[in-house]
Amino acid sequence: MRSQRRSARGTVGHPYSALNLRLVLAAFGFVTSAVLAILAWSAGIAWLAIVLFALAATALVDMVVVELRRRARRREGGGRGSLFE
Repeated sequence: MRSQRRSARGTVGHPYSALNLRLVLAAFGFVTSAVLAILAWSAGIAWLAIVLFALAATALVDMVVVELRRRARRREGGGRGSLFE
C-alpha cells in the first residue's frame, strides 16, 4: 500500500475530497459536449445541438462551482492550490 504524506487529510481508503477528479470530469464533459454540439449544428441537427449546448453549459457551471469550493478550502488552510491561479 502506498504511503500518504503526513499533512494529508483523510486516509488512503477514505479520501478527504474528490474535487480535483470532479473538475477534470466536468472539463472533459464541457469539451466533449461543446465539440459534439458544433458538429451537430453544422450537420443540421439543431435539436441535438441545443441539448448538447445545454449539457456544455451545465458542465461549465459545475467547473465554476468546483473551483469556488477549492478556493474556499484553500483559504481555510486545508488544501492545495488552485488550477486556475
